[in-house]
Amino acid sequence: MALRMWASSTANALKLSSSASKSHLLPAFSISRCFSSVLEGLKYANSHEWVKHDGSVATIGITDHAQDHLGEVVFVELPEEKSSVSKEKNFGAVESVKATSEILSPISGEVIEVNTKLTDSPGLINASPYEDGWMIKVKPSNPAELETLMGPKEYTKFCEEEDAAH
Repeated sequence: MALRMWASSTANALKLSSSASKSHLLPAFSISRCFSSVLEGLKYANSHEWVKHDGSVATIGITDHAQDHLGEVVFVELPEEKSSVSKEKNFGAVESVKATSEILSPISGEVIEVNTKLTDSPGLINASPYEDGWMIKVKPSNPAELETLMGPKEYTKFCEEEDAAH
């Protein structure tokens, strides 16, 4: 984790990115792609949210790839317990030092728990996106929606293609 944070901050300081370089002397490449982790046992949305389905509960957060591209997360807005979320609809926002991004729900259902630790410590999303940085737990209303999400290999390929296009 410390190496990834160092590499990311170094890349930002050196203005390295996956987009075409303004100078023809510097090659364009992506440092972040090399350090993002994708975990087995999770499902992934093309909007960079992950889902861990365990029995009747689905835990949702943003991916390591997403938090890496956002930079330091400074604020998180999440829904209230007992509210509903809908597949591919906004359920909250993440504000970083770079931008504010909407969070889209990868599945539909009822919010049964919200990670209140993120209110005081939004940086948990950067430090531990798949563990301490989870956002909400949902009781899925349509478990078949999980099958429309990508597995780890598909998501890795998706991220590589997306980074190469930018």
